[in-house]
Amino acid sequence: MSRYWSDLTHTLQPYVPGEQPRVPELVKLNTNESPYGPSPQALEAIRAEATDSLRLYPDPQATALREALARRHDLSADQVFVGNGSDEVLGHAFAALLKRDRPLLIADVTYSFYSVWCGLYGVEHETVPLDVDLRVRVADYRRPAGAIIVANPNAPTGIALPRAEIAALLAEHADIPVVVDEAYVDFGGESAVSLIGEHPNLLVVQTMSKSRGLAGLRVGYAMGDAALIDGLTRVKDSFNSYPLGRPAQAGALASVEDEAYFRETCAAVVAERERLTVGLERLGLAVLPSSANFVFAAHPVVPGAAIAAELRGRAVLVRRFDAPRIANHLRITVGAPAQNDRLLAALQDILATA
Repeated sequence: MSRYWSDLTHTLQPYVPGEQPRVPELVKLNTNESPYGPSPQALEAIRAEATDSLRLYPDPQATALREALARRHDLSADQVFVGNGSDEVLGHAFAALLKRDRPLLIADVTYSFYSVWCGLYGVEHETVPLDVDLRVRVADYRRPAGAIIVANPNAPTGIALPRAEIAALLAEHADIPVVVDEAYVDFGGESAVSLIGEHPNLLVVQTMSKSRGLAGLRVGYAMGDAALIDGLTRVKDSFNSYPLGRPAQAGALASVEDEAYFRETCAAVVAERERLTVGLERLGLAVLPSSANFVFAAHPVVPGAAIAAELRGRAVLVRRFDAPRIANHLRITVGAPAQNDRLLAALQDILATA
């Protein structure tokens, strides 16, 4: 620790992302990246931006991209905000919307970056336990709160709430902001975007990192009432007024316009998720019902840490979280068919000798 750090820096417990090792023939199923890559149209648009125009600043409002997203979701451009991945967008939401006089409500098992932002921005929060089946129960959020954030589908469990339950949550908390983090919604969840018109307290956050295969481009966005979006913009313009570069804006726009490729690759991931789930269950693992591009699984006898270590020794990476309720679970990204086959074969070998 440096003696030059601020008092705040000493208190922070940063988020730890999935490791990114360089291992030959690695099967990397620990960071929920797409196995199919970006739209070819997006790649071409990115290449086309590698010109002398890179000496010029990009559009600070990403107008063309916001307009395209607005058309896709039946919104107006002033109801759309874009940033460097959904993590930056969510960080701005914590600063702009979620620091209140009463605590922010967060599930006890969810995206662990939420608690990091609470520490960074001084947001008081309370955790709401998932039920025994690791599901969010809207009824458990009937308590005094300053704001609520819900990942839907939840991470790392993959379980989704129906849109009707999100609507009920919004109706019961109409006087406070509710953020719905939909990073994985394109793989089988029901988006809450259609609820925005009826609920001015709703902010929906999505990303192009998962379903559009653009994790390396860093593009995320939020949708909500124009007043909420204006709050995010005020924070952005006080922090970084040019968040998305020219290649990012061009590639993201082309991806939005290539609907056929988007639907095709999402369907392929869903099909592989179902095949992977069947394979894991045949090996004796219990798998939670997933609406994401990953599954959350545990073996009834063999500890998750032991399985993860054995898999790593076979150049197969999965994610495990060292938290009491989920320490034996493994979060396994849905890979391409050959990757999933490697995983299942390795697990069969490991569990046969357990």
